[in-house]
Amino acid sequence: MIKIAPSILSADFACLGEEVKKVEDAGADLLHIDVMDGHFVPNLTIGPPVISCLKGRTSLPFDVHLMIENPEKYVDDYINAGAQILTVHIEASVHIHRLLGYIKSKGVTPGVALNPGTPLADLEYILDQAGMILIMSVNPGFGGQTFIPQIKDKIKALKAMLNSMSLDIPIEVDGGINEKNAKEIIEAGADILVAGSAIYNAPDPSKVIRHMKEKNPL
Repeated sequence: MIKIAPSILSADFACLGEEVKKVEDAGADLLHIDVMDGHFVPNLTIGPPVISCLKGRTSLPFDVHLMIENPEKYVDDYINAGAQILTVHIEASVHIHRLLGYIKSKGVTPGVALNPGTPLADLEYILDQAGMILIMSVNPGFGGQTFIPQIKDKIKALKAMLNSMSLDIPIEVDGGINEKNAKEIIEAGADILVAGSAIYNAPDPSKVIRHMKEKNPL
């Protein structure tokens, strides 16, 4: 079953609680929370206090995506803030296998993210610790970017890799996804679609989410 994870990066932070409620009521499955440090990516977003404030405001699981340097130093803060899925970038951690194992030991689903230029071969010896794989379909750091077409081939290759190893690890795709291209991304092998502006800027977010899940372009 396809899941949709609206990214609050595109939400109105002046009324964040209401914005979260809006996508929950619209049929979202997860709440995608982008954390940027201004070093690993050229932007700054939010930290654990904001995430903590959202606890109790929604029943959506928190899908926290750390786009930060030295994630080892901060994963406990985000786990304590309420992350149920915690994704770290393979490019940002020297000891990614150990870090994923640590996140798993805390009862949180460990996700591993790959930037567009990072090869799938880097995943080969850490898949035993991964609870989710996030494929970036834009270069991370900003919302509202255009989906990189070549990433469809990367998703297909990852799906084939997982199938060949009899691994059932969900593939999440993040960046430039909308109601027009969701179908082909799902057909490439995606299980979870992250969408920000396509949902939050829509007159009817529930319609967009429904059409994405049904693989029915508007």
